[in-house]
Amino acid sequence: MSGSMQLAPDILIVGGGNAALCAAITAREAGASVTILECAPKTFRGGNSRHTRNFRCMHSGPQGVLTGAYDEEEYFSDLLKVTAGKTDEALARLVINQSEECYHWMGAHGVRFQPSLSGTLSLSRTNAFFLGGGKALVNAYYRTAEDLGVTVAYDTQVTHLQHDGSRIASVTATVDGETTTFMPRAVVVASGGFQADIDWLASAWGPAARNFLIRGTPYNRGVVLRDLLDQGIESVGDPTQCHAVAIDGRAPKYDGGIVTRLDCVPFSVVVNKDGNRFYNEGEDVWPKRYAIWGRLVAAQPDQVGYAIIDAKSLDLFMPSVFPPIVANSIEELGDRLGLPPDRLRQTVDTFNAACRPGTFHPTELDGLTTEGLDPPKTNWARPITEPPFYGYELRPGVTFTYLGLRVDRAAQVQAPEQAVENLWAAGEIMAGSILGQGYLAGFGMTIGTVFGRIAGKEAAAYVK
Repeated sequence: MSGSMQLAPDILIVGGGNAALCAAITAREAGASVTILECAPKTFRGGNSRHTRNFRCMHSGPQGVLTGAYDEEEYFSDLLKVTAGKTDEALARLVINQSEECYHWMGAHGVRFQPSLSGTLSLSRTNAFFLGGGKALVNAYYRTAEDLGVTVAYDTQVTHLQHDGSRIASVTATVDGETTTFMPRAVVVASGGFQADIDWLASAWGPAARNFLIRGTPYNRGVVLRDLLDQGIESVGDPTQCHAVAIDGRAPKYDGGIVTRLDCVPFSVVVNKDGNRFYNEGEDVWPKRYAIWGRLVAAQPDQVGYAIIDAKSLDLFMPSVFPPIVANSIEELGDRLGLPPDRLRQTVDTFNAACRPGTFHPTELDGLTTEGLDPPKTNWARPITEPPFYGYELRPGVTFTYLGLRVDRAAQVQAPEQAVENLWAAGEIMAGSILGQGYLAGFGMTIGTVFGRIAGKEAAAYVK
């Protein structure tokens, strides 16, 4: 723990990731005393934020590392595409409009940016990348918070927030193995989703969820979320909706992070364990469509898929932390991946025959499509003919779940009869208001930053 323990701070913040830190810094700068309770040990502090790389940002023209312009309407249109309209427009536009100001606020509080990565991400215009990644951002915010006098307690699991009908009267947590009661004047919950609780995932998804990998932190088990929902706090979002991407099947069960993501899909054919294709691999540029592949693979037998590429595509995407399986023929590759070799050969031959001539552009929609193939591949469709051939096993990798707490524009948590007087929420625990389904690269960090700052400001105003 840093600083002396305060059992009755002005503001108690539950969680230790980006949203929590933005709330803590904002509230402390407004003059409130602030204590952060982080359930992870110090080494693993920061929740999913330490695995992030970038922040999606509206801007009217080039600034800093951002190129071009990315206006509100284009940003909102991108969000509508991935969510299929399942979003609270007022909250979404609030996040989008405040993101430009957040870019400068982040820089003023220790975050440093770098030019975007090249390759399939193509995000230099829409996303600002953190120098040193999410871990550097988290460390910068903790340094800032502690310099301001914020108290931080690690290895501290909040178990209960006592809702007396109109406000949170007390907060119970386990600190150094002992049950401790806090009596804050205001509370901000920023403790994430429930994805690390596999039993809860399975209750929503069914037994298939036990085959999912959790690429995010193992500490987001939804303890605070469940406690509040059990007390009648209003929920938002679908428990089966989540940010889930296709990750390398060799990734660990928990905490593999962003390096386990596979970006080869646009240049591949993806088959299930029977050797059959099941979706359009070239539907859109990767930052807009990568997050659908976790759910697509989850719907396949044994929740597994396989991406197949050839030699000419190997250097077109960010490499995985694991090397691909390599073979000199499609049949040999099928055998090494545990796929039916003859069926895989037939699938690849059928795909190759459906490819049509055109100009290949790996970083933009190129209209290089198949003809007469179901499902089609509508961009980047090049025959897979050049040995050696490479294969990656795909598994669903869940980052965070979308079931959460309902909030208003002031980040205040809602109960059926009235808003909870002294309770605010930020980050993944309320992101389901804006992300009904699907995901945009970097948008989780935007939601957390905007609503973290709002929650900190509103909670500080309340205690003043």
